[in-house]
Amino acid sequence: MVMKIAVGSQNPVKIEAVRLAFEELWPEERWVVEGVNVSSGVSDQPMSDEESIQGARNRAERSIKELHADYGVGLEGGLHQIGELYFDCGWVAVVDRQGIEGIGSTAKIPTPPRMVEMIKKGMEIGVVNDLIFGTQNSKQGDGHFGLMTKNVITRRSGYRDGVVMALSRFVHPELFNE
Repeated sequence: MVMKIAVGSQNPVKIEAVRLAFEELWPEERWVVEGVNVSSGVSDQPMSDEESIQGARNRAERSIKELHADYGVGLEGGLHQIGELYFDCGWVAVVDRQGIEGIGSTAKIPTPPRMVEMIKKGMEIGVVNDLIFGTQNSKQGDGHFGLMTKNVITRRSGYRDGVVMALSRFVHPELFNE
């Protein structure tokens, strides 16, 4: 049987990250992963973990309904302030047809103050990255993670890890039903 996964984005990096996570956790299954353009229902540049999680949840719920899939996955990046520092992080929500939800995140990476100031003036982090690093459309490439780590951790690998973390709810359901 083929399982259908709806990803609340048409960004090929996010779709590939989801495919990799499902295939690595359940290599014996057959997966069809499809992206769909759905609204996050939050600001274009979330500025807290809470807002990013809500955006991921909205995308997961909207995508599973839109594509009548077995799982819906929402990925939403954002910044979160801790003290004087801002960290970039991607949040992931996965929902199944029964409404069971798993939440996970990527690693967090510090965002340089100069970049934070540009973001606070209304720019999204992807646009800021393109300006600072002289790239084009980095959010569909290696992203902030890749640019800041010499591609040791890329947007795809970071989001793959976040999806795996969210799927832990489905890997060990008995632990969540106690």
